[in-house]
Amino acid sequence: MSETKENYIRKVDFMEVALRDAHQSLLATRMTTPDILGIAHVLDTIGFWSLEVWGGATFDSCLRFLKEDPWERLKKLRKSYKHSRLQMLLRGQNLVGYRHYADDVVEKFIDLSVNNGIDVFRIFDSLNDFRNIRKSVEAVKKRKKIAEATICYTTSPVHTNELFTKMALELAEMGADTIAIKDMAGLLSPIKAYELVSMIKKVVNLPIHVHSHSTSGFAPMSLLKAVEGGADIIDTAISSMCCGTSHPPTESMVFTLSEMGYDVDLDLEKLKEVADYFKIVRKKYKAFESEYTNINTDVLVTQVPGGMMSNLANQLKEQNALDKMDEVLYEVPQVREDLGFPPLVTPTSQIIGTQAALNVITGEKYKVITSETKNYLKGYYGKAPAAINEDVRKRALGDEEFITVRPADLLAPELSQNIDKIKEFITGDEDIMSYILFPQISIEFFKDRKDGKLPDYTAKSGEGEYSSDMSNGLVLSNEFAEAEEFREGDLVPSEFIVTVHGENYKIKIAGVGHKADQKRPFFLNVDGTMEEVTIESLTEVVPSYGGEIVGENIARSKRPSPKREGDVYAPMPGRITKLLVKKGDLVNAGDTVLIVEAMKMENEIHTPIDGIIKEIYVKEGDMANPDETLVYVE
Repeated sequence: MSETKENYIRKVDFMEVALRDAHQSLLATRMTTPDILGIAHVLDTIGFWSLEVWGGATFDSCLRFLKEDPWERLKKLRKSYKHSRLQMLLRGQNLVGYRHYADDVVEKFIDLSVNNGIDVFRIFDSLNDFRNIRKSVEAVKKRKKIAEATICYTTSPVHTNELFTKMALELAEMGADTIAIKDMAGLLSPIKAYELVSMIKKVVNLPIHVHSHSTSGFAPMSLLKAVEGGADIIDTAISSMCCGTSHPPTESMVFTLSEMGYDVDLDLEKLKEVADYFKIVRKKYKAFESEYTNINTDVLVTQVPGGMMSNLANQLKEQNALDKMDEVLYEVPQVREDLGFPPLVTPTSQIIGTQAALNVITGEKYKVITSETKNYLKGYYGKAPAAINEDVRKRALGDEEFITVRPADLLAPELSQNIDKIKEFITGDEDIMSYILFPQISIEFFKDRKDGKLPDYTAKSGEGEYSSDMSNGLVLSNEFAEAEEFREGDLVPSEFIVTVHGENYKIKIAGVGHKADQKRPFFLNVDGTMEEVTIESLTEVVPSYGGEIVGENIARSKRPSPKREGDVYAPMPGRITKLLVKKGDLVNAGDTVLIVEAMKMENEIHTPIDGIIKEIYVKEGDMANPDETLVYVE
């Protein structure tokens, strides 16, 4: 052993991902802030190189699903995790959104993130087009924080270790403080990990940080070989939040590397306490777990990353299309090839996953093409790694030209835009930034906050400890639909559309009262009308499960079913974000009349015929179903 120690003794650091990537990969990013804070008094003292706590899909999910302010989450994290570096995942020019933002927005976002507590920024571009991360790296360096520039690892005919090594040199020359190898789909095999890290170490004198999901089963072996090749930092997840589409277990990697003689200064006893905590917490989010987040060697073909897998499964469930998951997974590599073999990481994973889902759900390839897919094909996300299928580009763009410059060079400054519509809601620069990133869902959040309708997940239970009170403001799941009785602490959906004898009702849980005599009052918004309902079981609320809707003044949907030649409807359920026509407008077949957001992507909805806009049955912000006419063209 002494000889082994002499040969191998070297410091290896760990980043713990349970607070961000683990629950994004396993639980569809639904963990609430109190559950993230509840173990701070232990996790903060263990000595990780950093804790990954923010960025990625968490910003969107906080606003969209949890009705939490992501900036307030960060402030609370900084206050509770006093002794740890806090790290975030930043999508370069996309920040935490799904499009490119102007340079002034990038600089301001990073300023606000630093001000509220972020120390390390892992910065990547989904296409490895490093023109798209340069501004972020510069902004982080300006604030004297750690800029971890990132290579998105993938496999394809054009991606080789030699290419990735050249990328590492480019990132070092850009001013990176550390270099991350981000293996989001678990494709990095042990031998490739050793070879790649060794090659980079020969030409770059910077710490190498390796991130690999366990989706294929490779990751524990690959991290071990990466360390042997010279990796300085590895990402792991505490054992109760590990494996499958998450990451290798922290405790096992700590024990193994320590036994091999590496300098790993993490306390296994404290790690056990953290594992026990998350073992209990994870049960609360059982409804968001999926059979598709286990180890699955099919990923070697589909290449679908962990965070994408859990969210794709959840989104297909929302579309009542979970049975098509396997078809979608095998459509993904075909769409990826059509689009020039981009690595599958947000936003390209979302673009390709959603496009693959639409191809399957509609039964025809590229019958519906999302706005994001079109923008990708126009070059608005950057340069594709390989040639794009020109037939697909032609179908999406027609005779439109595509760009070759850095996409952000075409963007006007955005911080100076008119914010009159949110002036009454904003409390600071953070709110303005949320609005710029996610206008529609931010306005809804601001209104709910102003009206006192935000869920209260937090109950202080002791010094430095928090617990979730799930009896107020529920975060929901379809599992509730299978339960005979409401159980305190369950997670169930907050919005759903119920169809009864062909009539559609939009039902939203707007609030929850106090339990009395074994009954609990719920305040339901039914098609815009507030109803107070006391329920003991779900069947009193959802007619499709055999009960009756309680309440007398229920407004019924006035939208007709699409039967006429000029009926315009959405191919899948979603929210109407833009209405582009008005009554009396002349339109030609193929013109975009409205945009529906579904599966986090914007989908252009076109008129099927030439004619005049005769009827409009919706407004911006409304929910749309496939069996409803949204606009009628005569």
